[in-house]
Amino acid sequence: MINKDQLLVALKPLHDPQYDKSIVELNFVRDVMFKEDHVSLSLIVTSEDEAFKEKAKTFMEQALEKLGVSQLHIRFRLITDYERGQIASTEQPNKAVPQESPAPQKQAILGNSSSVKFIAIASGKGGVGKSTVTVNLAVALARQGKKVGIVDADIYGFSIPDMMGIEEQPKLVDNVIFPVEKFGVKVISMGFFVQDNAPVVWRGPMLGKMLRNFFHEVDWGDVEYILLDLPPGTGDVALDVHQMIPQSKEVIVTTPHATAAFVAARAGAMAIQTDHEILGIVENMSYYENKDGTKDYIFGKGGGAKLAEDLHSDLLAQIPLGAPDNHISEIDYSPSVYKKDSVAGQIYLDVAANIITRLAN
Repeated sequence: MINKDQLLVALKPLHDPQYDKSIVELNFVRDVMFKEDHVSLSLIVTSEDEAFKEKAKTFMEQALEKLGVSQLHIRFRLITDYERGQIASTEQPNKAVPQESPAPQKQAILGNSSSVKFIAIASGKGGVGKSTVTVNLAVALARQGKKVGIVDADIYGFSIPDMMGIEEQPKLVDNVIFPVEKFGVKVISMGFFVQDNAPVVWRGPMLGKMLRNFFHEVDWGDVEYILLDLPPGTGDVALDVHQMIPQSKEVIVTTPHATAAFVAARAGAMAIQTDHEILGIVENMSYYENKDGTKDYIFGKGGGAKLAEDLHSDLLAQIPLGAPDNHISEIDYSPSVYKKDSVAGQIYLDVAANIITRLAN
């Protein structure tokens, strides 16, 4: 198996077209992971030029194949304003990047000037798969070409990093936090700041302060959608989100069980009382599909439809009971993200397309 130093030497001849310097010298090769003869990495690009991406992909595949790499997975990420500023302070970029321009400021994602679309994922109770819906909807939006982030606002029950298979930590540069990115989704979570899965023993005011830090102390770069994985119920964090982001929309998650839908109605009622538009209802664990195509409704029927009717909203999807067919040996392994071509993956793509259309209108 090759190591990172060998990989960087092999990739050094590839130059970024804007800076006309090696992608290795510019530190554009990030998040390198090795699994047997497979390699996964992120490549920072200075534009969305598809021709350069294809050229880079071909070069890297051929260069690493000579070193015994049989499969290469590349995630292309557009350079952030902060990263441009770092290069400008040490390098002499070409005319495409004006040298006299002031250093770009961190995007203000809150406030009236923000164009970010916020979607809070809520539920009345735990155990209905709210976080699973959050990560898969976020990935589905990214697969639709959107720039997406997740705020894991379930500060007591944070789970997003583990569900997405994220093992690295956010970077801290000049007191600014940069979220971790995977599957094209930027993630920030309390889980990154807790050691050894320790419990969080905080009262309400501390929770609100941490949530504000997720918005004000994090450089989200260029994002279009931010999904918030709320704690279940209608407690302090949910109330802080309603007050902090009055323009946020909501998706309510329930199971088909009548009691789960009844409890979820409280979260929906809170959204209505605080003027948060409900985009729709996602009924999770709706049925189990047998190998012969028949369906077993293990948790009953009708909870999602009844909740949608009570809240004067729409039933966006009915997600089957199951788990992603992922294996730990895969380069982009995650326990909870469905593959794009799976049944559930296609359902989430449909929900994402529906939400994009609703928010555009």
